Amino acid sequence: MDVMGDKATLYETGRFVQPSGRDGAVEGAEEAAEEVRQRLAAEAGDVEAMSVLGAMLLRRGDLDGAEPQLRAATAAGDRAAANNLGVLLHQRGYADEAAGWWRIAAVAGSAAAAHALGRHHRERGDEPAAEYWLRQSAEQGHALGAYALADLLEHRGDAGADRWMRAAAERGHREAAYRLARALDRQATDEGDDGADNGVAQAAEAEQWYRQAAARGHQRAALYLGAILEKRGELKEAGRWYLTSAKDGEARAACALGFLLRDAGDTESAAVWWLRAAQDGDGNAANALGALHAERGETQTAERWYRAAMDAGDVNGAYNLGLLCAEQGRTAQAEQWYRRAAYAGHREAANALAILLLQVGDATGAEPWFSKAAEAGSVDAAFNLGILFAGRGEEAVALRWYERAAAAGHTEAALQVGIARLWDGDEPEAERHLRCAAGGGSAEAAYRLATVLDARRPPAPAHELGESVHLTKSECEEWYERAASQGHRRAQVRVGMLAAARGDVVEAARWYREAAEAGSRNGAFNLGLLLAREGSEPEAAVWWTRAADAGHGRAALRLALVYARRGELAEGQRWADRAVSLGPGEVAERAARLRDALREELSA
Repeated sequence: MDVMGDKATLYETGRFVQPSGRDGAVEGAEEAAEEVRQRLAAEAGDVEAMSVLGAMLLRRGDLDGAEPQLRAATAAGDRAAANNLGVLLHQRGYADEAAGWWRIAAVAGSAAAAHALGRHHRERGDEPAAEYWLRQSAEQGHALGAYALADLLEHRGDAGADRWMRAAAERGHREAAYRLARALDRQATDEGDDGADNGVAQAAEAEQWYRQAAARGHQRAALYLGAILEKRGELKEAGRWYLTSAKDGEARAACALGFLLRDAGDTESAAVWWLRAAQDGDGNAANALGALHAERGETQTAERWYRAAMDAGDVNGAYNLGLLCAEQGRTAQAEQWYRRAAYAGHREAANALAILLLQVGDATGAEPWFSKAAEAGSVDAAFNLGILFAGRGEEAVALRWYERAAAAGHTEAALQVGIARLWDGDEPEAERHLRCAAGGGSAEAAYRLATVLDARRPPAPAHELGESVHLTKSECEEWYERAASQGHRRAQVRVGMLAAARGDVVEAARWYREAAEAGSRNGAFNLGLLLAREGSEPEAAVWWTRAADAGHGRAALRLALVYARRGELAEGQRWADRAVSLGPGEVAERAARLRDALREELSA
């Protein structure tokens, strides 16, 4: 109950002196002088002075001094005094007597008294009487009455609640403004889910009411306003509202401010606000502190904060404890914490638990946790189920899970679906999935997409190596290059071949060399061919040797020919034998003839 139920009315009539913002001592002196003046007038029988003096004493907490003044003014018919007498009696614990005086003042037209009387009846469960008096107050323009009426109607599910909540907000009631904003926010979300444009207008209006409530000191409104601004990228203003809310004691705002500061590179200041929020029971902030200390290698402190987060009811604390234990090789403890988080519905913990079980060979135990995580929306778990079923040879089931993960944007799942569609001969669907995977950064998908597009190209015109041919790069070459730049060796070889086809020997050599140095035997063989054609046979032989040692039959045959031409017949025969064993058939046949010839020459 407000101390001064009719203070707003007194302010409006000018019967109360408003604070001027001047020096406190000056104000105190003026207030004392005003009290003396009102007391003298009251002693002379001035009813208005009795009412004002009683209100002044009530505001100061001097109930004993205020009561006789208010009773005298009330007896003389002053409605403001009757209302304030009700406030005084309510503070003394005489609620029923207070209601009697509020009724007198409300009947006489006091909106504040009607509001107080309505609240009195609601506290006693008499909702019809409460609604009657609150409506009387609200219809007279009383902001508190409008808000209390809206709250009562909302509790009953009455559609008229919105009208009075808006009326209270428009009259400056900050809690009404906040609740109106929250209602509009929820409606905007629902409208947005249905694809309606109306949600944008509701979100904009919600922001206006958040702003009004926050400007009046509502800490949660300041928090939500900060979140809206942060989402929109207006980080500076978002930070100001988070700071305002955090200073007023809103732990979530302090936590959000910490994340803003961290993202700006100021981890020390972020830690200060996270600490403040964590001490006020914010589990998210405790997790953030745990992660910060874990990054610094302070695992014991990290574990303490993760436990604090868990104690605050944040299931992420248990999950993070599981991650911490897993990193330290404490598998049993990791499983314990993952299970705790997973049983509480943490989908990523369920996925992590399944992976842990899979690593120790318990595929049967892993499957239900993968399924639980996937059904809860974990994309990684859906992909992992695909891997699990593929490993069992259940390709159809595996494909269903891959498709589910791919639909949610999982790059590797999209690659697997693309490969499966290629095997089925569904090239358009394969291309669609490969494009998704390649766009998501998969080098293998980029390479396979390039091969699909490459197969559709018309054959290039024939030309001699080294001849300058200016051709525009095709889309398939662009995908080959993207895969090659990500270190895909087969793509690097193919890019080298396409460059050679264009007559760009330098570019071809660069890609062949990069592939060869990464372990590609085809890259090493092609680099050798390029070098040999450029007259660098000794260096070519080095790369052919590397390719042949890696199992490349044609490289072994080339080496056999090199050594035969040099007259090193035994070495030539050795590489010819190697080429015969490596193949393929055409190479093995040629190598066998060369080997036999070298053998005859050696025995001659």
